[in-house]
Amino acid sequence: MVINVKLVNMRERNYFKKIWADFNTEKKLILVSGPRQAGKTTFAKNIASKEPVSLYFNYDIPANKARILTNPTFFEEVDRKKGDLPLIILDEIHKYIDWKNYLKGIYDGFADEFRFLITGSGRLEFSRKKGDALAGRYLHFHFYPFTIGEIFALSIGVEDVGILTEIPEQSAIAQEAWETMFQVSGFPEPFFKGSKLKYRRWAKSYHSQVIRDDIRNEFAVRQVDAMEALYFLLSGCVGSPFSFSNHARTLKISHKTVSSWITVFEQFFLVFKIRPYSKRISRSLVKEPKIYFYDYCRVHDEALRFENMVAVELGRAVTLWNDFGLGEYELWYLRNKQKEEVDFLVTKNANPFFMVEAKLSETAISPHLVKFQNILHIPAIQLVNQKNVARKIRNGPDTILVASAANWLSCLN
Repeated sequence: MVINVKLVNMRERNYFKKIWADFNTEKKLILVSGPRQAGKTTFAKNIASKEPVSLYFNYDIPANKARILTNPTFFEEVDRKKGDLPLIILDEIHKYIDWKNYLKGIYDGFADEFRFLITGSGRLEFSRKKGDALAGRYLHFHFYPFTIGEIFALSIGVEDVGILTEIPEQSAIAQEAWETMFQVSGFPEPFFKGSKLKYRRWAKSYHSQVIRDDIRNEFAVRQVDAMEALYFLLSGCVGSPFSFSNHARTLKISHKTVSSWITVFEQFFLVFKIRPYSKRISRSLVKEPKIYFYDYCRVHDEALRFENMVAVELGRAVTLWNDFGLGEYELWYLRNKQKEEVDFLVTKNANPFFMVEAKLSETAISPHLVKFQNILHIPAIQLVNQKNVARKIRNGPDTILVASAANWLSCLN
């Protein structure tokens, strides 16, 4: 099956360029992190191509590893133009053993003469606590594989929460892009090839490379086979609270080891966790998270893959709203001890903001969505993986929207 999508200028990643342009006016050190092969290097080189003076440096190139050791300020050799601050791009520099102090040193020494863009597939997230080597010196944003919101939404953030339950515009091209992502993911290489066969070839290499190369090299993991087995078991856990103890017994490793490996998978952008929300919800779950993949096409069950896709879309929006400084947003799920559940809840500044239920084809409103809305009194949206669905239903003083996922999420940025 070959799926062709013609979307003009997608490779430009204009959404992330807007964030970069805004950050670039405020700080001389910008960090960009996200999954391997999400398009960060292409993005950085595209940024550089528009600069009067720039230099791209990739730490993964063996010669560059020697270069930075023998000449840490190698970027001074770039030819400059009067009135322009050269842009120095340091890709995968977090693999350098003393990279934090290195960045601190070049920023403190050269921030008046250069700008620095740092990209990496490992997490480039630092605490802002007092004493951190880079505290106050940088701005940071996350870079995702393609999402519908990135491609089609016109603005960043949600100023009026009421707009979330308005009937969205129908978009055939957004639906086409969504259907392609559902088959081959939003990672640029398989997405542009548009073939399930080529996706499978890409995925086999991608996941093995991250675990057996990136993670093992970073942490000297001895039980790499068991770690890889845990990762492959996770695809059967999407959509359900994750039991660390059950997987520890299956793999004959400790609960602590399972927990630490899941954290490593998060750090390398293979998976992300969503925790249950407990405030204002009586008899709610308080511990077990759900786990989702950035590459949701690993999930074979279509209903769960759809839920995972929605999780990635919401996670991207929430994360970038935080990065952009629009507020303190978090993504949760709702579930009580009677196993009544809503897939997603977004909070803003610790208060419930809106909630979303993902249903593959069911347009009848989930009774759990109604129940939790009667408790929280916030906008509720039920997304379905069907074309041209758009219904508004009153629930007392509140509103529930049932809509096609592609149309609604294409407005969420």
